Amino acid sequence: MPVNETMVQEIVKEVMAKMQIADAPAGKHGIFKDMNDAVAAAKKADEVVRRMSMDQREKIISIIRRKIKENAEIFARMGVEDTGMGNVGDKILKHHLVADNTPGTEDITTTAWSGDRGLTLVEMGPFGVIGAITPCTNPSETVLCNTIGMLAGGNTVVFNPHPAAIKTTIFAINMVNEASLEGGGPDNIACTVEKPTLETSSIMMKHKDIPLLVATGGPGVVTAVLSSGKRGIGAGAGNPPALVDETADIRKAAQDIVNGCTFDNNLPCIAEKEIVAVSQIADELMHYLLTENDCYLASKEEQDKLTEVVLAGGKLNRKCVGRDAKTLLSMIGVNAPANIRCIVFEGPKEHPLISEELMMPILGMVRAKDFDDAVEQAVWLEHGNRHSAHIHSKNVDHITKYAKAIDTAILVKNGPSYSALGFGGEGFCTFTIASRTGEGLTSASCFTKRRRCVMSDSLCIR
Repeated sequence: MPVNETMVQEIVKEVMAKMQIADAPAGKHGIFKDMNDAVAAAKKADEVVRRMSMDQREKIISIIRRKIKENAEIFARMGVEDTGMGNVGDKILKHHLVADNTPGTEDITTTAWSGDRGLTLVEMGPFGVIGAITPCTNPSETVLCNTIGMLAGGNTVVFNPHPAAIKTTIFAINMVNEASLEGGGPDNIACTVEKPTLETSSIMMKHKDIPLLVATGGPGVVTAVLSSGKRGIGAGAGNPPALVDETADIRKAAQDIVNGCTFDNNLPCIAEKEIVAVSQIADELMHYLLTENDCYLASKEEQDKLTEVVLAGGKLNRKCVGRDAKTLLSMIGVNAPANIRCIVFEGPKEHPLISEELMMPILGMVRAKDFDDAVEQAVWLEHGNRHSAHIHSKNVDHITKYAKAIDTAILVKNGPSYSALGFGGEGFCTFTIASRTGEGLTSASCFTKRRRCVMSDSLCIR
């Protein structure tokens, strides 16, 4: 559940003293004016990292985890101030989640076969310097999560972050390098440039010393990485539908959907973006959304005004992304109560506020005549991104049929979307979900290459 904002305010006085660090000029560690210099520094650090033992890598990672927790409030407040998106309380939780649930060196394993012909090992080896593109929606979370996993695999990394989140990114990169130095490692295990641009991104993607590219962002940047001619991991867009059938616990489904949709103002790409409800229970579901979950029912006129504002000229208005429901309503002249968390309405699947991925707490509900119709509409709404989807049902056959039809990297059953990241659910955390390239939820092992070592006719002692 999101942190109460009042609770967050109580710690602000303590945090503000530390904020002077965040407002300082670009940190000394890992920050360069030129992308070529950033890559060169990361390559030099890589020569040290690849000779480090797993224990040495893990020591640095443990310090990174500690520093993330110590600075979680700073990262959260900086992220909101830098980008204008999300809310401080939920971002604090996300940083603690990264610190606690991102896999480290334990994710690097060895497979072995032994027999009459000897011993064969398949080990996970580093790529070297990884080039990573990160978004403004989860800026420091992605940088920190990526750095932990990439370092665990024995790599260093150069980031080309979204320009709207450069202050937060610089603070994160400076911090992980300080952690490396504190742990006896090299400087510049993570690097970036002071002013990221399309040009610096192009230099990074084409650089001869970068063999692996990792893109977390929209379809354009992922396509660019996958067209680079290099090994690429692509974490693209999604438009996750939440399907609710007649067997679901409707009251709980309403609560879970709103909690997931409103977490950090709907910035996570896995968050519920629309509802598809079987007609039999659609009215009951809407009742619980409105009476128990602080939702605002938008009229047809208000829907039209919202469409004009958030999809200005047919394009997503970045000034609306990651804003809370009350702020969005104020943009169309509605003075909503302070407790309003989510804007809801019913409409056809083609409605632009339903079919487009908005990344804001607006939930359109599509009514389906039966379960098969609900599956068909949900698959259409997911647009073949194969990213994330959700279902609320007690019918195992329904869940199975939906899972096969939607074919997403993530499918959450009977819970809020954030449980997929290990928050209230089992499993590890990541902010790079590679739906396009098939890795799914990435971790340290994804940032390694498999190497087979064969000892013929020896070392088998059975």
